[in-house]
Amino acid sequence: MMLRNLVVAALLGTAACSGAIAAERMVTAPAPITDAPLAAGRLQTAVFAGGCFWGVEGVFERIKGVQSVRSGYAGGAKATALYQVVGTGMTGHAEAVEIKYDPAKVSYGTLLRILFSVAHDPTQLNRQGPDTGSQYRSAIFPQTTEQSTLARAYVAQLATAKTWPGKIVTTLETGKPFYPAEGYHQNYLRANPDQPYIVYNDLPKVAGLKERFPTLWSEKPAV
Repeated sequence: MMLRNLVVAALLGTAACSGAIAAERMVTAPAPITDAPLAAGRLQTAVFAGGCFWGVEGVFERIKGVQSVRSGYAGGAKATALYQVVGTGMTGHAEAVEIKYDPAKVSYGTLLRILFSVAHDPTQLNRQGPDTGSQYRSAIFPQTTEQSTLARAYVAQLATAKTWPGKIVTTLETGKPFYPAEGYHQNYLRANPDQPYIVYNDLPKVAGLKERFPTLWSEKPAV
């Protein structure tokens, strides 16, 4: 984390001379044609990866119907689910978030729509913004067969609609557990709103959610 902060601080310090750093682009992706209907039931789980988990967590904790969001790792083994090890890019893990949501209030398709609209840029291969490496890849980790079907259908829909000018490189990775990150990564955006990385890369995503999807915005973040 220290290296990430130092690099970003240095880049921000030279931005006035070299021009702004290229942050992730945002779009307003269309609603999914195929989605699970809202229905009462037990809490559901979604796991997504879209670059640094600080910002992705900050977006999803502000959606109505989301009960909790945890930052963590998915794609690799439990033994290597450690920040300093994942940072080598050699563990198979991606920085990810685990979302617990009420299926009566928000659908899996809606969460996918937010992921592709404001949470990250799905056309960046093994990177997001200033962060590079497979640990920052765009990935969906379906927790059920239905989620896998819905995710594939939505990615195909966006590709056909050419929602993004470039190719969507998001991977669908099934059967890969989620492991919570270290405590200091949880609620990082809200705990560090003035940190340069957060200010430049992540707060705009949260603002983008509120601006583009006002009916989904929750003034009170999930626990």
